[in-house]
Amino acid sequence: MSPDLEGRVNNGSIRRVLLSAYDFRSLEEVRLRTTEWMYNYNPLRPHKALGYRPPVLIQP
Repeated sequence: MSPDLEGRVNNGSIRRVLLSAYDFRSLEEVRLRTTEWMYNYNPLRPHKALGYRPPVLIQP
């Protein structure tokens, strides 16, 4: 997947999963939840290219 396409996929995921799930009360809360979400989404979610294993299990 190209970096450009991957960014659009991630953008759709963050909107669908994160932004619609919370009733944010401040910009600081948006930043905090987004940082937490990126930590979980990127290294911890299973990836098809890795045999549906999360990258955190692949990296030394």
